Amino acid sequence: MATLELSTTAALEARERTREDLRAAAGADRHVAPAPSAFGGHLPALDGVRGLAILMVLVLHFVAQTTATSRYEAAVNWVLSYGLLGVDLFFVLSGFLITGILYDSRADPNYFRSFYMRRVLRIFPLYYGVLAVVFFVVPLIPALRGSEIASLREHQAWAWLYGVNVYVATHGGWGSLSYIEHFWSLAVEEHFYFVWPLVVWRLAPRPRILMRTAVGIAVVSFVARVTASLSGLSPVAATVLTPFQLDALCVGGLLAVALRQPGGEAALRRAVWPLALAAASVLVLQFALHRFTDFGLELMRAIRLGVFRLLFAALLLHALFAPASSMAGRAFRSAPMTWLGKYSYGLYVYHHFLSYYLVKHGTEFVLARAVGSHALAVVIQALAGMAVSMTAAWASYELVEKHFLRLKRLWPSAPKPALVAESAPVVA
Repeated sequence: MATLELSTTAALEARERTREDLRAAAGADRHVAPAPSAFGGHLPALDGVRGLAILMVLVLHFVAQTTATSRYEAAVNWVLSYGLLGVDLFFVLSGFLITGILYDSRADPNYFRSFYMRRVLRIFPLYYGVLAVVFFVVPLIPALRGSEIASLREHQAWAWLYGVNVYVATHGGWGSLSYIEHFWSLAVEEHFYFVWPLVVWRLAPRPRILMRTAVGIAVVSFVARVTASLSGLSPVAATVLTPFQLDALCVGGLLAVALRQPGGEAALRRAVWPLALAAASVLVLQFALHRFTDFGLELMRAIRLGVFRLLFAALLLHALFAPASSMAGRAFRSAPMTWLGKYSYGLYVYHHFLSYYLVKHGTEFVLARAVGSHALAVVIQALAGMAVSMTAAWASYELVEKHFLRLKRLWPSAPKPALVAESAPVVA
């Protein structure tokens, strides 16, 4: 009996020590350096995804928004108008990359300071530099003065405070801020940066809860957008307001955390094609259905954006997992696509100043008289506009932005795996 009693006591003591060890481990989890992620750092394939996103936006603004003069041009413009979805691809990608950075650096004692200082160095010099030129330099040049610039100056506080999306939603929609209306998506990104780092930091020790939170926010955002659309909210407001964009950002964040869990990569690899096929099937059925009836059109339009975002999630994963020798791997890692991705932030910021001016003044009609074809004039103008925008983005990065980025060394991010290249700027 004595032996049995001693054995029982020892077992209870061992169990209690195990419980104490587990509690201690849980409390210290935030401060233990996480294992390096094989998907941290600079991933060239995702530069290519970013390049695809900015290319979609460029064709939207330089081609799809021109005035069609034939059924053929109208059809082309309709197809290319879906280039607006390039912004949604940016959001999914940004949610993935930002969440990955935050999750990998969760044990960093300077977690918040490092993240925000690195974001400031990447985003603010270009953004606020452009605003300074638009609001302070342009009005000093007589040839560039005009009612639109005067109107922008009257409402400039919205831009300085990252509120362009709110202004566009509440003051007349597209065109209300002319040259800088495309900054709405940058405002959404900035609002996301204000809150999401705290969510990741708080929940990172419990990744399952973090993933459930991402899913919950995405579902609430999706339902809110559908409800708002069916309640009569303007399509512009449903597009630009931050609460209605969180599903794209959180879907990307969900993928980033899931990929870093045991067995996560294998599970996501298996999910890529079923997810892509399911999303594509819904979209094809929706388009086919509305060739014959308008029944449920408003509901399906509201749902369609969420389905596209799931399709982009599958695209991101496919690009990430595709072997470098495969067709997709070569496409996303190609020099043109990665080049576009590298300079995508500057391209996004600069291009609309030119495309807005060209489209507003119908300059392709002047060119059409010289070349004898409106369609050819649109192509020439678009290629020239993109070339000028790319030159501006390259010069801006190489002459200005790069020098600010070098200061990131003062606020190092999470350590990267030895086999992964040094992190490139994350741009949404």
